[in-house]
Amino acid sequence: MARAGSPPYSTHVNRPLTAAVVLAMALAVALPAAADDTLRCGSRLVSTGDGKDKVRALCGEPTDVAFAGTIGRRAYPSYGPSYDYSYFGPAWVELPVEVWTYNLGSTKLLRKLRFVGDELVEIRTDGYGY
Repeated sequence: MARAGSPPYSTHVNRPLTAAVVLAMALAVALPAAADDTLRCGSRLVSTGDGKDKVRALCGEPTDVAFAGTIGRRAYPSYGPSYDYSYFGPAWVELPVEVWTYNLGSTKLLRKLRFVGDELVEIRTDGYGY
């Protein structure tokens, strides 16, 4: 029975339960965002940062390869000292940009992989395959 002047309900909060609910909600929001960073090829995963050879070995030949132009990038990383005196090559290089399309069938979405140079930088979905 409640004391006089106290609320009839408990104000005690179950902190472990609250923390678990907050964690579950954070995971539910974060997981769909990470889905576009990987592509499942059978039982193997390809993710951003992988090279063309690895993607081709795990997923096979793409349905279509489109050349999307070039992009200029630093030839050497910009972290560390402002100038690397041991490097005497060009400061900027032009890297080719390719978009590989994987058609996984008419019941699944097309997957488009964008490569800059040899590095996979973006994985996105498109409409249904054919």
